[in-house]
Amino acid sequence: MTLAAAPRSHRVLADLIVPSRSRALAFAADATLVVAGAVFVTLLAQVAIPMQPVPITGQTFAVLLVGAGLGAVRGASALVLYAAAGLLGLPVGAPQADGSHLTGSALFAAPSFGYIVGFVFAAAVVGLFARRTWDRRIPKALVAFAVGSITIYAFGLPWLAVVLAGAGVPQDQLLSATLTNGILPFLVGDVVKAVLAGLLLPLVWRGVRAVDARTRS
Repeated sequence: MTLAAAPRSHRVLADLIVPSRSRALAFAADATLVVAGAVFVTLLAQVAIPMQPVPITGQTFAVLLVGAGLGAVRGASALVLYAAAGLLGLPVGAPQADGSHLTGSALFAAPSFGYIVGFVFAAAVVGLFARRTWDRRIPKALVAFAVGSITIYAFGLPWLAVVLAGAGVPQDQLLSATLTNGILPFLVGDVVKAVLAGLLLPLVWRGVRAVDARTRS
């Protein structure tokens, strides 16, 4: 059974927007969606809202939306492509304070690289929730996107701890330094983005249901 042939109740948004009738067309559609997802994350990563102590970027917001909109496999694939583009030297990530972008080996060695790895798994997790229709009602959508955000931290914080330890942070200060630098500055922004995603997707689905009902009537 192809994704396009799955029961309507188990489809994600991309299955409704780009239906495919043959295996070849399905592969082409999936590949296009994966590329589009990576581009979408790239574009929103460049958006920054000034805020203290750090700006809020659209990067993680885009990750959550891509996971929910494309589903687990396509969403994770889009984020793998996004990460690969950065490692290959393309300026796809959120800009640094001076406007530059970390790419290649500098990106891999950066304290933030663990979060990029976490993007892949977060997209997969949110996509699994979406496949089970958790993105169609606000309460469940909020839970799904909160879990997605936590997944990013689950990969980002250990990587940050390794980098900090390598930089000479004493073991007795490592946990405090990791939390202070890796979660506290971003917590408010990530909560805002998870809530916005949790409100937006159910509204989109409401529109889909309204169009579907009008078409059937």
